[in-house]
Amino acid sequence: MGLAHSDQLQPESEGDVDTGTRVIRRQPNAGATRVGGDICVVGSGAAGISAALEAARLGRKVVLVDGLPALGGQAVNSIIGTFCGLYSNGTHGYQFTHGVVDDMLRVLGALDKALYYRHGPVTTVVYYDEVALGRWVEESVRAAGVTVLLGAVLRHVERDGRRVKSLEFATRYGDVVVEATGYVDATGDAALAWQAGFDCRESARAPVYGTQMVVVEGIVEDKHPSREEMARRMTEEAARYGLLRQNAVSFVIPGRGVAALNMTHTDTPLEPLAASKSALDGKAQADLCVRFLREVFPECFGEARIRAYGLPGIRQTRWIVGRHQLTLDEVRAGHRHADAIGRTAWPVELHDTGAGYKWQTFPKDHAHYIPLGALIPAGGDNLLAAGRCIDADLAALSSVRVMGPCMAMGAAAAHALDLAGSGSVNQIDVAALQRRLSDNLDRKDAPWEIQ
Repeated sequence: MGLAHSDQLQPESEGDVDTGTRVIRRQPNAGATRVGGDICVVGSGAAGISAALEAARLGRKVVLVDGLPALGGQAVNSIIGTFCGLYSNGTHGYQFTHGVVDDMLRVLGALDKALYYRHGPVTTVVYYDEVALGRWVEESVRAAGVTVLLGAVLRHVERDGRRVKSLEFATRYGDVVVEATGYVDATGDAALAWQAGFDCRESARAPVYGTQMVVVEGIVEDKHPSREEMARRMTEEAARYGLLRQNAVSFVIPGRGVAALNMTHTDTPLEPLAASKSALDGKAQADLCVRFLREVFPECFGEARIRAYGLPGIRQTRWIVGRHQLTLDEVRAGHRHADAIGRTAWPVELHDTGAGYKWQTFPKDHAHYIPLGALIPAGGDNLLAAGRCIDADLAALSSVRVMGPCMAMGAAAAHALDLAGSGSVNQIDVAALQRRLSDNLDRKDAPWEIQ
């Protein structure tokens, strides 16, 4: 019921409300806030969260920085919707990556409809609820005592020869300088390595396309078309609906009446104005895709509506020149490097054409490995990359940049910096590192029941 008279807005006593203000002015030479730690992780996606939590478990003082005002990176904020590369091939493979991953799967698995295991013909993919994942990330970081800096844009790196000394960030609340003994570049775009002046790589050919993810609600699950049928109709109707990509993936956790749609291809340039334009173009593409689904598959999507648009999803943009470049031949051969730190069997999934992507699967007993040398920038001593900015050729990177191996890389980066201390990651005891990472290299639990 509304208020009848304006005087009802007044407090009973004028002394109850402080109506005073004061005038302030920024000082011209205002100093930056300074933060110190043992390990600074830049980027809070799958790789960065894994690195930060593992480092905190090792007793290190951790500073975790992200350019977004929220944790979780693309896994949460771009609504990727799937944990890929976590399991060996076959319909009931074993889990490749453990540690922080075990905690994540246990906590989300205990929630109602937060996880769904899809046992496909190639491998197991885990669909997840992005809201539940986001809260797990936030609460895990809080419980670990990690110092968090959000909405921070890296604008300067202080480097002394082979060592990164400090990072300077701009935030809406003022500048911040972070000083640490070791650093993890989990930015996805090798932003830290790039700003530090280390050599980096980019595609010399066609761009690697990203995806604008959307979540739609109000679908009829038992009328959902097959992936093959969706792709066939997209190919037939692409010109009429103005669709660039002609294959579709729809992730459905049964019982929720929602689907996460992976149906678009968008440019992901590292030039600011072009990137901003592409973000808007991606949403326009997603709208066309949803219109296509409503009209072509009305039994399932006729009443569907978009619940959420993710931030632009980025696959591959810029990555480091490492001590070792992982190659497609090594991936295909399942070569186990002497300094291996993680594994996966995810297919080659190279999105370098607008209409589709290259997809090459591997046999059931296949695994390929990620070498520590691919995480270490050439010429660096206290910086490691983790995630989609490690050194690999285009095709090899497309098979190891998914979330399962990215979390293995984050764990490896944390342990390598812990072993290095104030020394060089190039001189650590690799055998000791691999003993710490043995679950992620050799563990083969018995196949589990269908969930």
